[in-house]
Amino acid sequence: MPEVIHLEPEAFRDLPPEAQVVDVREEWEWALGHLPRAVHIPLGQLMARCDELDPGRPVALYCHHGVRSLHGLAFLRHHGFENVVHLSGGTEAWRRVDPAFPAY
Repeated sequence: MPEVIHLEPEAFRDLPPEAQVVDVREEWEWALGHLPRAVHIPLGQLMARCDELDPGRPVALYCHHGVRSLHGLAFLRHHGFENVVHLSGGTEAWRRVDPAFPAY
C-alpha cells in the first residue's frame, strides 16, 4: 500500500499512463467538465461498479473538494485495491494547474 494517498494537483496531473482516473462526482458535475482520461463512477455507484476497475493497476479518484474521493479511496482499499490515491482538494485545487476548469 503506498504511503502517499493525497496527491496535489501537480502530481495528479503527472499520473502514469496505466493509472485509472475516476471521477466520483454526480452526473451534473461531470457534465460541467471532467479531467483528462477520467471515467465516471459516482460515489453512490462505486460499490456496484468497482468491478469495472482493475485492482492490479493504480486508481486515482477525484471529486469537487476531496471528501467523496477520500471515502471512495477507503472503500476501494477495504475491497482489495492497494494502489489508490485521490486528488487533495478536488477539482477546486485542480484549477491551480488548469485555471480554465469550470468553477462551481
